[in-house]
Amino acid sequence: MADGLEQDIFSRTALLLGDDSYSSLIAARVLLIGVGGVGSYAAEALVRAGIGSLILIDGDVVQASNINRQIHALSTTIGQPKVAVMAERLQLINPALAVSPLQLVVTPDNIPQLLVEPYDLVLDAIDSFDAKLALISGCVERGIPVIASMGAAGKLDPTRVRCADLSESQGCRLARKLRKLLRREGITNGVRVIYSDEAFASHGFGEKEPEGDARRPMGSISYLPAMFGLQLAAEAVRLLVKKIAAST
Repeated sequence: MADGLEQDIFSRTALLLGDDSYSSLIAARVLLIGVGGVGSYAAEALVRAGIGSLILIDGDVVQASNINRQIHALSTTIGQPKVAVMAERLQLINPALAVSPLQLVVTPDNIPQLLVEPYDLVLDAIDSFDAKLALISGCVERGIPVIASMGAAGKLDPTRVRCADLSESQGCRLARKLRKLLRREGITNGVRVIYSDEAFASHGFGEKEPEGDARRPMGSISYLPAMFGLQLAAEAVRLLVKKIAAST
C-alpha cells in the first residue's frame, strides 16, 4: 500500500478490495471524456476509490443551469472551465492524484489523436452523438476497454438505471441508435453501457437558445445524472480490478 496521507485516505478501499486490487487502481490510467452531470460524479467517485491517473476532457464552462446536477457547479465556479474546476477539486481529495485537464470540444475528427496515448480504460460521458459513436468505434478498433453512458436527461426513476452490454440494452433510444450504427461497422458486442429503460419524458424540452447550440435543452433532475455517473465509476472499478487479476 501507499505511504502517508494516501494510505489513510484509501485504507477502507484496501480493506474491501485487498491490497493487490487497490494497488491496481492506483496504477490505472483512465481517460474520461465529458465532465458534465454524469462525468463529474464519475470522476469524483473514481478518485475517491483510488484511481491514480485521470485525464479529463471537456470543452464547456460551468453555467448556472448546471448547478442542479453537476458536482463541480457552484455559484462561485460559473464561467470557469469544467475540467479545471474538476481537476482542482479532485486534487484536494487526493493530492497524489495525477490529473490532466484538457479543455477541448471532442469531435469525430480529433478522437483518433486523443486515443494515441495508452489507457487502461476510456469512459464516455459525451453529449454529442457523433462524437460518442466515433469514440466507441475508435476504442474498439484499438482494443481499448470502453464504458459508455447513455442519456440521463428526461428521466426521473433511479431504480431503472441499468448496466449491460450494448447488445443487451433495452428501452433506451440512444442505445438503440448506437447499436444500429455500430453494427454497420462490425461491432456487435463488447461495449458496456449505463442506461435507463425508463420512457423518456418527451414534454421535458425547453426552447432553443437564440444563439449558440441549436439543440433544445432537456429537463433533468439532480440525482439521475449522479446515478449514471456512480454506475459508470462502479463498472470502471470492477473492470479494472478484474483486468489486473486476470493478468496476474
